Amino acid sequence: MKGLTFQLKSVLRDKFCLMTFLLPILIAVALNFMGSIDMSSLGKLHFGVLEHDLSPQAVTWLERYGPVDIYGIEDELNAAIHEPSTNVIGVEADGDSLKTTIAGDELDIFQQAAATLPVLYERRAEAEQAEILTLERPDVLESVQDIFIPAVLIVAMFMGCTFNAMNMISEKEDGVALVNEILPMTPSQYVLQKIVVGFLFGSLSSVVTACICFQLPGQNFGILLTLIVLSSFVAALIGLLIGRLSEGLMIGMAYIKIIMLLFIAVPLVYALIGISGPIAAICNIVPSQPAFEGIMALSAGNMSTAAKDAGILAIHCIAWFALYVLTFTRRKRRPYR
Repeated sequence: MKGLTFQLKSVLRDKFCLMTFLLPILIAVALNFMGSIDMSSLGKLHFGVLEHDLSPQAVTWLERYGPVDIYGIEDELNAAIHEPSTNVIGVEADGDSLKTTIAGDELDIFQQAAATLPVLYERRAEAEQAEILTLERPDVLESVQDIFIPAVLIVAMFMGCTFNAMNMISEKEDGVALVNEILPMTPSQYVLQKIVVGFLFGSLSSVVTACICFQLPGQNFGILLTLIVLSSFVAALIGLLIGRLSEGLMIGMAYIKIIMLLFIAVPLVYALIGISGPIAAICNIVPSQPAFEGIMALSAGNMSTAAKDAGILAIHCIAWFALYVLTFTRRKRRPYR
């Protein structure tokens, strides 16, 4: 127990470990905050006209499609049009029609609107007779959040990998690893302490992230908790392997980047492309894939698929633990030269 307390104190002094713990939580809060922002105003047309240039009827007609700002001189209007942070369309009278001016750096939708506006104004009488059907505006982030939220939770689940690896590498860099070797502590006790620390922090970060992102019923949350526990345990084991095999900080960072890239890329590619068949089974070799699939299944209410993915993660736990024991035993038996 004292050894575990010492490990916890050592971790709490490591700023990188604390950052890996808090990062998924902050991303989850940011996603929830972004989901509550009304982004519909970003797609509205915005016009700028000169004072006394257009008729009141023309200004009223423009206001049907977006706000109209009136400028006293042409320089002010040109400055508003060329302002990079805006999509103002300049509108001037051109006989009985209109002439539009844009900067050229606007989005395609605004450039098309500027090109169509004069023709639409000329045919405004015909347009008024057309039947208008107003469609419900879709949520801009709704389709993205379906993938982003499980991806953030995957990052939180497997942060124990980065957590354990960086903690062990930092101990090697600071000389703490040499102190650990002379302490009255068996290798199995040391491994247990590292697994518990990485597992606890990874699980806690994942649970907090899940509570922010999901509102699941009790039974579904129980399976989600199972996925979190199994994933955090696998991540802690992988972190131990990286920390043990890495001789320095740069090598360890390279290993972590490769592992995290696989953890994130494989589930995202699987979800975006819709992989099926034998390739889908091969993807389950990466432990983040069944975790991601299980979370997506829970979101859709598919309990059987989520339970299946939990079973795959349990197999991963056994396989990675056996791999670590085998690696540790072989390194221990290797003669020193």
